[in-house]
Amino acid sequence: MNTRSSPDPAPRPARSPGSRHELIADAALALLAERGMRGLTHRAVDEAAGLPQGSTSNLARTRAALLEAAVRRLAERETAVLALDEAPKAPEGGGYGAGAEPVADALSLALHRYLSRHRQLVIARYELALEATRRPELREIYDRAGRAFREPMVAMLAAAGSGEPERHALSMIAWCDGVLFSCTAGQFHAAVPTRAALRASCAELLDGMLRGEG
Repeated sequence: MNTRSSPDPAPRPARSPGSRHELIADAALALLAERGMRGLTHRAVDEAAGLPQGSTSNLARTRAALLEAAVRRLAERETAVLALDEAPKAPEGGGYGAGAEPVADALSLALHRYLSRHRQLVIARYELALEATRRPELREIYDRAGRAFREPMVAMLAAAGSGEPERHALSMIAWCDGVLFSCTAGQFHAAVPTRAALRASCAELLDGMLRGEG
């Protein structure tokens, strides 16, 4: 287990190839992680992105538009971290024995990536999730982005032999969210679990879910 002595600094958007939209959205995510929702302003995004004042307002005129851009960019970056679509599929014939190991491998890899290299994305997501509870228009976009993660989970569990993949997906996603929260903002924030430990816990949960199926 790797211990951490201090919080990760909030990542700053790199001035690398990519659109100005991405640069602004990345700066917004960095500010959300570093300063919270109150620290997210158009002027602050301009400064964090190293852009002339007014640049953010030109692309996202309202606060709602800026938040929507942040949610969309968060979904893009989290897709790269999760990479659930790259998870091994169960061979023909399926069954628990064939499919559970790829699920545990894929989820433990994604969780370890988050906790070891992308903790600030998790914090930004918490800020946006809470804001979405107060803004119906943001809720719709946030939920639509979330389906990109839920649907691969359902497919993976079905391949693993689940007879109720939708219900089991809820349990697995809730477990993943719980691990991420506990290890970024909760009681276990000071240490990053090893991938082996995450995989073992995931396999235990899958065993309880899928025993007797397939």
